[in-house]
Amino acid sequence: MLDYLIASSSPIDTFSKSDFVGSKYYNIGPHSQPFCDLAKKISNALFEHIRLKILPHIKKKIPLLISGGCGLNCDWNRKWEESGLFSDVFVPPCTNDTGVAIGAAALAQKLMTGRCGLEWSVYSGQPFILEQNSTTRSSYSPSPLQPHTICKKILEGEIICWIQGRCEIGPRALGNRSILASPFSKTTTQKLNKLKQRENYRPIAPICLETDAPLHFENCKSSKYMLSFYKVINPRLQAITHADGTARVQTITSEDNPTLYNLLKAFKKLSGTGVLCNTSLNFSGAGFINNRSDLEKFCTHNSISTFVIDDIMYTKVE
Repeated sequence: MLDYLIASSSPIDTFSKSDFVGSKYYNIGPHSQPFCDLAKKISNALFEHIRLKILPHIKKKIPLLISGGCGLNCDWNRKWEESGLFSDVFVPPCTNDTGVAIGAAALAQKLMTGRCGLEWSVYSGQPFILEQNSTTRSSYSPSPLQPHTICKKILEGEIICWIQGRCEIGPRALGNRSILASPFSKTTTQKLNKLKQRENYRPIAPICLETDAPLHFENCKSSKYMLSFYKVINPRLQAITHADGTARVQTITSEDNPTLYNLLKAFKKLSGTGVLCNTSLNFSGAGFINNRSDLEKFCTHNSISTFVIDDIMYTKVE
């Protein structure tokens, strides 16, 4: 399989399923365990092929910057970090086509000013639109945000929609357009995937206090943008542990996202663990939800009784 892929001048144009009609993997289905095992073997073999190709060209340890859609391959990102070939590995949160605008701005600044440095934040997306449809009366009542109350709801099994400031750049929800839930039960994983209209096997990512990351994830000190896999070492975290025992972790500090950091601190005080399920707040196949009308529509359709916008908590009126 690997030889076939590498020998293809253009796999997109020349790959033909019929070439594998004699294989025992032909038409066994992408969700079957043998096919999943094969996919893992191919991924590992491709990585090793690339590693061996570049090895003769690495003369000293320098930082590795990964860009393009391949930067969303969390498994490979982790492998590069562990390879020992580079002094550091950096993958920006907008590594795929979502980063084109920032790249264009960086290039323009270099050409026009000669400077290369570019200030940016992962929370540089669009602001949330608070206006509602004037013809529709809200069925949610506002009150001041109380982290303890939100954490109590989460621990009791509620799913919370969480809006803060501007939305994230890139495809990952990093705490400003998120759906939050308790990390302790596989049932939560199933509920979230059903809500997102995704396959049952899809993993749910965790968001974690950075200082506590080594307690829950092997060799994890910092993972700001949810772009690497780490082995889960806390058996309580059933909802965020994938079939292979790993999770795509995001770690945060008070400087990164103070409101969500305080929520995680409150959840740790209540549950003993500063970790929450964190998945993107969006309709299936669409971008982040970014206005009040769509948010209420999403919550009503999915029977979500609580959402948060900045420092206000909204609760369904019975």
